Amino acid sequence: MIFIVNGEEQAVQAATLADLLHALEYEGEWLATAVNGELIHREDRPTYALRHHDRIEILSPMQGG
Repeated sequence: MIFIVNGEEQAVQAATLADLLHALEYEGEWLATAVNGELIHREDRPTYALRHHDRIEILSPMQGG
């Protein structure tokens, strides 16, 4: 499927938000995710079904100063 991830088009085989994060190698407890402007909580990611052309924002904390 095609998704817009952090503003960039990506072709990824993923049925759920958790699948997408795994496929894109995002890991960690501190990720924030939104699909089409709706915040998706960590516990909902494994069952949150994605659709073709969903807009996904993935935010992770930055290190450094």
